[in-house]
Amino acid sequence: MIFVWAFLVGGVICLIGQFLMDVGKLTPAHTMSTLVVVGAVLGGLNLYEPLIQFAGAGATVPITSFGNALVQGAIAEGKLHGVVGVLTGIFEVTSAGISAAIVFGFLASLVFRARG
Repeated sequence: MIFVWAFLVGGVICLIGQFLMDVGKLTPAHTMSTLVVVGAVLGGLNLYEPLIQFAGAGATVPITSFGNALVQGAIAEGKLHGVVGVLTGIFEVTSAGISAAIVFGFLASLVFRARG
């Protein structure tokens, strides 16, 4: 049953993003930024973690999870190191994913040619 909930919750998050682009006429960049902010707000209100517990990958794979990760990292490090920890916590939690995206993007650019 966890797969069904993951599929449905992830699908609803994607549906909201598509709705923002089609009906709200937002650009993909604005839509992505909006979903990150929504994830951050839900994470700050401690509402995103129960969603992760309920839906698993359906809540951790979409971009909203990135906003949640930013806030959770900032909160955790802020408790340990104060204001400086808020800034370093954001980078500490997300650095592995961002670094992987940069490295794999670079490797893909070496293998494939851009069209256009």
